[in-house]
Amino acid sequence: MASGDIDNAFTAKGLLGNAAEPTYAGALSFMRRKYSKKVAGADAIVWGIPFDAAVTNRPGARFGPQAIRRASEIMDNDPQYPFHRELFDTLAVVDYGDCLLDSSHHERTPRTIEREASKLLKSGAFLLSLGGDHFVTWPLLKAHAARHGPIALVQFDAHQDTWPTTGISHGSFVAHAVEQGIIDPDRSIQIGIRTHAPKDYGIKMLFGYEIEEMRAADIAYAIAERTGGKKTYVTFDIDCLDPAFAPGTGTPVAGGPSSSKMLSVLRQLGHIDIVGGDIVEVAPAYDHADITAIAGAAVAQAYLGLLAERKARG
Repeated sequence: MASGDIDNAFTAKGLLGNAAEPTYAGALSFMRRKYSKKVAGADAIVWGIPFDAAVTNRPGARFGPQAIRRASEIMDNDPQYPFHRELFDTLAVVDYGDCLLDSSHHERTPRTIEREASKLLKSGAFLLSLGGDHFVTWPLLKAHAARHGPIALVQFDAHQDTWPTTGISHGSFVAHAVEQGIIDPDRSIQIGIRTHAPKDYGIKMLFGYEIEEMRAADIAYAIAERTGGKKTYVTFDIDCLDPAFAPGTGTPVAGGPSSSKMLSVLRQLGHIDIVGGDIVEVAPAYDHADITAIAGAAVAQAYLGLLAERKARG
């Protein structure tokens, strides 16, 4: 251990550098990043959105941000695999904490998330959001599109999330985003789909049985070809993974890919212009030995790894 310091989430002098404390102790920020409401100078902001009032099956994703942070602690001390580098030597990352939501007034939730996300995006930093159920991606997409214009969507998911609704649902954010011109369906793609919905809105789909037969490199190529250089938002619903690799989620669907394969796909997205990303639907009450939370934390780390490499390329 390099020093006697602990609780790097609070004692860190700046936003760079790894922590040097036991993986089993200390304050639980994401990968031991400094907790702060000051985001000046940050390359990326980690932000939790503990909301699960939009689920159609098992609740519990409101505890997802806590679980992902806890699972991420073991990832900080060593050079981060598979990026062969200490991400935080050059990548300045702050953990902004969680979004404050009023559990008595869920109708205010969309605007609260969008407003806070828009404020954070004004800093110019990459916003990495930890859900929460998949509804939270809808206001996040609105905030990103307000900054960048209509964007491409890369969605790792067992579900299309194109169901019609006028209310708050985790199964309809894609329908809202297409109908309101937030995403470009001709540049968007869904990976791992294992259910059917009434509409596909022209979005390209790679079904679960298809990606079972594809190499990770072929999936990554299909994503790059579809997004076509357009600014892209990546959303990763943990139920994209087979329940064997992610049991802790609200709507598990058998027949999905492994965490290893999907992490390999993410690893190969370095040349896509990713402007924001999230990991959603981790519900630790149904997890075992943190399997799902560890997978979620690895997805979140992958976003930061790609960002670190992009920064290194200048």
